[in-house]
Amino acid sequence: MKKILSSILLVFPTFLFAQVFNGTGGGITDDNIPNNFNLNVSGVIPAVADTNYGLVTVCIDITHTYDSDLRIQLISPDTTIVTLVDGAGGGSDNFTSTCFNHTALTSIMSGSAPFTGTFKSMGRMGNVNNGQNPNGNWTLRITDTYGADVGTLNTWSLTFGPNAQGPLVFSGTNLPLIVLNTYGGTIVDDPKINANMRIIDNGVLNHVNDSADYNGEIGIEIRGNYSASLPQKPYGFETWTILGAELDTNLLGMPKEHDWILIANYNDKSFLRNPLALKLFSEMGHYASRFKLCEVIINNEYQGVYMFCESIKRDNNRVDIAKLDTNENAGIDLTGGYIWKNDFGTGWTSAYHPIDHLGLNINYAYHYPTAAKITPQQENYIESFVNTTEATLYGSNWTDSINGYKKYLSLNSFYDYFIVNTLARNGDGFKKSVYFHKDKDPLTGLSKIKMGPAWDFDWAWKNLWDCYTSSTDGSEWTHLVNDCGPDNNSWGWYVRLLQDTSFANALNCRYKNLRLNLLDTTRIFDWIDSNETVMNGAQIRHYDTWPILGVAVGAPENDSFPNTYHGEMAKFKMWIRKRVIWLDDNMFGNANNCQYASIESSTEKLNMLVFPNPTSDIVYIELPQGESGYQIELLDQSGRIVISNILPFENISVLDISTLASGVYFVRVRNKIGYSATEKIIIRH
Repeated sequence: MKKILSSILLVFPTFLFAQVFNGTGGGITDDNIPNNFNLNVSGVIPAVADTNYGLVTVCIDITHTYDSDLRIQLISPDTTIVTLVDGAGGGSDNFTSTCFNHTALTSIMSGSAPFTGTFKSMGRMGNVNNGQNPNGNWTLRITDTYGADVGTLNTWSLTFGPNAQGPLVFSGTNLPLIVLNTYGGTIVDDPKINANMRIIDNGVLNHVNDSADYNGEIGIEIRGNYSASLPQKPYGFETWTILGAELDTNLLGMPKEHDWILIANYNDKSFLRNPLALKLFSEMGHYASRFKLCEVIINNEYQGVYMFCESIKRDNNRVDIAKLDTNENAGIDLTGGYIWKNDFGTGWTSAYHPIDHLGLNINYAYHYPTAAKITPQQENYIESFVNTTEATLYGSNWTDSINGYKKYLSLNSFYDYFIVNTLARNGDGFKKSVYFHKDKDPLTGLSKIKMGPAWDFDWAWKNLWDCYTSSTDGSEWTHLVNDCGPDNNSWGWYVRLLQDTSFANALNCRYKNLRLNLLDTTRIFDWIDSNETVMNGAQIRHYDTWPILGVAVGAPENDSFPNTYHGEMAKFKMWIRKRVIWLDDNMFGNANNCQYASIESSTEKLNMLVFPNPTSDIVYIELPQGESGYQIELLDQSGRIVISNILPFENISVLDISTLASGVYFVRVRNKIGYSATEKIIIRH
């Protein structure tokens, strides 16, 4: 018996003892250049890294100022990449005797510099214990993502032992699944790198190895400003041909284009702040980026829940204004289309100042045409047009119904943009990410400035300690952001517009009209609740990867932080309820003799909301108010009509689909004058 036991110990010594391998350090260069530190591991027995015996601990010791500049990754012999830490520590210094182990009680994201002790890594270390041979070359890759700070890797080590963490078991998702392979490259903030993208959305649970609805090449980069500094990175990408040329493509049921965005949800624990705002602005009758919530895997590393959406650009199916070529420099051709914004970037400084802050300069940035493509004649035209608008707005005859500001502004868009950003108490919606657009003039008349698209709400729908959103009772006017010394000065037109009684009254009328339908809290909360149900599985995976429930991250919030996803959703709804109560009592103007014409009734494309989706027993179909005579049909995949309803007056239909087989179906709606909409739904029993 002793002889047998001795033989077992000789063959499998590493099942009982941990093995430590020490790597050498060196200098960490600056300016987004990866620094690779290699360690050759040999002698690990058995030569299979898994949960029985695999990588259990990584330790580092780094001298470096401004820790949040650093992205630290481990690359295994089979090129699996694990992100140990990225963007943590703020402006503090050093990683001193910092170790990563999956059994640690504290995430590195909840720690503070110099991070002495043992933490859970940002990425899942168990992904390297995937059955690969651990003997071979391991690489610690350290990237200093910003300038002005350099440092030194002093020491690092790998420890192999028993009871290791395994890879994430991805059993499938009811959301669209996006799988990216960067061919060993690292995604950076410009230039775009080549990658392969697979989108899997088959109507049932989506798995990594399922057949893909889209499988092709993309160029991808990190996008955003503050959001790019957070651990879960946002990305912008283009669909490409195999030769790297732009390729217009239908993705997730959205119209063909090649520019797309993956918005990270690290700063939004509900996943719904951007979707809710975009949904509302679209239902009000304006273009807003189409979106789908999805889950993302990059290089076999799960990245969490993202919002896949359209980028803001001129396109017949996006911001639908005329194309403006470089040879269109005179006459009617020169008058449109333009997209510009109040934001950082190349453009021009306004000749005028906000009426309540005369010392502030305002920057307008070119968006379409871009600063690189706009011609001098086009620059002069749009700058002069905005200058004339502001001169009129701030002039003595500004309220004149013919030659005042109404000559230059499309008021419906100004009412609705104010309402959706004010409801969300979105400071960014009045000081940056503030979009305007103008089409070509008709042969007679003038094409007016339209507000929007609405954009960037991850800092909205919450109580922040910024002075313009500091209250916890739902109060404060966010358009007064210039009172707070913002990072970018607000253009401030609304301060002037609200001095006009007719504008204020029309705004109030529109708000009260919307509160009866689109902004009814019961309706909004039903939508939130249906999304919470859909997100139940995905949120577990997301918060296993980013353990930030109950933790202060991203936007500086005043409130406490629930420890559950359900708690976050309840907090979200409570905030909306408080905000609506305050706005109902304090909205500018009055709704006496309110006769606001519904703009939905003149829209050529029906705005339709279908929820919950997926569903098992009933499905709600919500359509614009102010119309009647809808025909609703439910079709199976063969095109056969399985349900047909006529709605003479209602704008909400409830379909009982409990007796139908599981699968993919299509809701098709027509109104009495022939406009239609179609939406795919999934029935799952």
